[in-house]
Amino acid sequence: MPPFTLPPLPYPYDALEPHFDAETMRIHHTKHHQTYITNLNTLLSTTPTLSNLPIAEILTHHLSTLASEQQRGIRNHGGGHANHSFFWLNLASPNSTTLSSHPGLQTAIESTFGSTQHFQTEFETAATKVFGSGWAWLVLQPGGNLAVVTTANQDSPLMGKEVAGVQGRPILGLDVWEHAYYLRYRNVRPDYIKA
Repeated sequence: MPPFTLPPLPYPYDALEPHFDAETMRIHHTKHHQTYITNLNTLLSTTPTLSNLPIAEILTHHLSTLASEQQRGIRNHGGGHANHSFFWLNLASPNSTTLSSHPGLQTAIESTFGSTQHFQTEFETAATKVFGSGWAWLVLQPGGNLAVVTTANQDSPLMGKEVAGVQGRPILGLDVWEHAYYLRYRNVRPDYIKA
């Protein structure tokens, strides 16, 4: 059995309508995410010492120890797997989760950004400004502060500053690759971000 498998979504593909259409969710999950996993497992078959580790541990503690070609592959495919696994859990069916149901996080956001509206504006602006493909994140930085950051391609804040240019534990992540929204929103990324 390969070390990583496609995690099931905790909701049906059509649960996020009208914001995320079922066809995009199905393709995004079963094609894009599965491809990252397939390629990651192929890469890890040559490094059995890593194949039993959680993907977050590989990205956080072992990526920089690999030869450059394998590092690049695991960075892309391992990052794609980790980011998407996290992304699916960030999405919830309407009315199932609100920020007020997480009072500690709400307090931290209001303290850091001034209000939840200011946070939302900063997050949307950051996501809109990602050039090409990448991600927008709310992270808890090593010093304990919240920050809105972005990463390119499938980089993750788990990879650290030397690799991804940012560092932190993801709290919220938004995929801004076109494959996440193109069928519904075409090239209008800001509409997808607001949804």
